[in-house]
Amino acid sequence: MSRMSFAPPHNAPIDDISRRLHELVESINDRRTTDQKVLEGYQKKLVEKVTEMCQQMQEHLYTIYEENSKEINVKLQEVTRVLGNCTKLNSELVEARQALTSLRV
Repeated sequence: MSRMSFAPPHNAPIDDISRRLHELVESINDRRTTDQKVLEGYQKKLVEKVTEMCQQMQEHLYTIYEENSKEINVKLQEVTRVLGNCTKLNSELVEARQALTSLRV
């Protein structure tokens, strides 16, 4: 019986390198997919936070608008009261002038 020695084919190292390279590419692609999912999750959370902050700002603005409107109404009522007093005083002055004019004549 003759002994046969088994020698690996000459392309075994190339096949091994090719397999490892393929695994590396798959690993890189898997990490890219994971990165993309993380980024999409981050983007979704960021949009939610920005939307929430905009709603809070809007509510705050409406509160400020309401407070300002109340203050403006109070001041408008005061201006109206003062203008009414001015009109009354002006009428009294006109009457007084007329009375003085009639005394001079």
